[in-house]
Amino acid sequence: MKLTLGFSPCPNDTFIFDALIHYKIDTEGLEFEVFYDDVETLNQKAMRGQLDVTKLSYHAFAYVANQYVLLDAGSALGFGVGPILICKGDPEALRSQLTTHHSPLTIGIPGKYTTANFLLSLAFPQATNKQELVFSDIENALLEERIDVGLIIHENRFTYQDKGLKKIMDLGDYWEKQTGIAIPLGGIVANRNLPPDVQHKVNRVLRRSVEFAFANPKSGLEFIRSHAQEMSEEVMYKHIHLYVNQYSLDLGIEGKKAIQLLFDTAKEKGVIPEIKEGLFLSANA
Repeated sequence: MKLTLGFSPCPNDTFIFDALIHYKIDTEGLEFEVFYDDVETLNQKAMRGQLDVTKLSYHAFAYVANQYVLLDAGSALGFGVGPILICKGDPEALRSQLTTHHSPLTIGIPGKYTTANFLLSLAFPQATNKQELVFSDIENALLEERIDVGLIIHENRFTYQDKGLKKIMDLGDYWEKQTGIAIPLGGIVANRNLPPDVQHKVNRVLRRSVEFAFANPKSGLEFIRSHAQEMSEEVMYKHIHLYVNQYSLDLGIEGKKAIQLLFDTAKEKGVIPEIKEGLFLSANA
């Protein structure tokens, strides 16, 4: 059986999926047609139900839970991994302006349906003047003063200071202080049109791929590097260690609790619609 599969070219995703798409593990007869896209493009593809299996932001998942079910393996949750709000100017002055009614500051965001934008909406509900950019363009947009504030994700958390940019707030830290639990960033979902046994097979194969990556961390180095866009090996593995952890093997009770709280909070704030389907993969195929 051949399935369409979407994930980002970021090191955490290529690290996770290397063994699966290169058949370094038993894929139980599954084959994959792979699409590499930035997270917001993947979110939009999920909205259209285009892919059988895909990475997406948890914020976006809220809008497609009727079409997709969340797998136990492959997720990015953790502590100290959240998006960071940055600027070129005075962080304290800009932070104060972000709290004013209908703040005029232009904020570059990595996509409307990213979890980063959801957290921004929680921390600064008045800050609504947003401009969507590809996540890797946000630092340059700040440096060129095309935006006032930038919301960065992924490896940019390791590079912004080298460019003279400054932190206004770590929104992951904000979430952790509010809740005391891990921040859910992105997950892997399977189309509900797939038979339950296939959904479970994908989950098993994906877990196997993560286990292989943990046991052989350098196995996919050339593949990861080929998609990492001028990133040093040190930054690549910092990125991987930040986003790939025990929750990537299996969400477990704590991971599911964090995701449910994220969705309950978002629903309470009116940020996402009501979800009627069960979020998680059923216990049995």
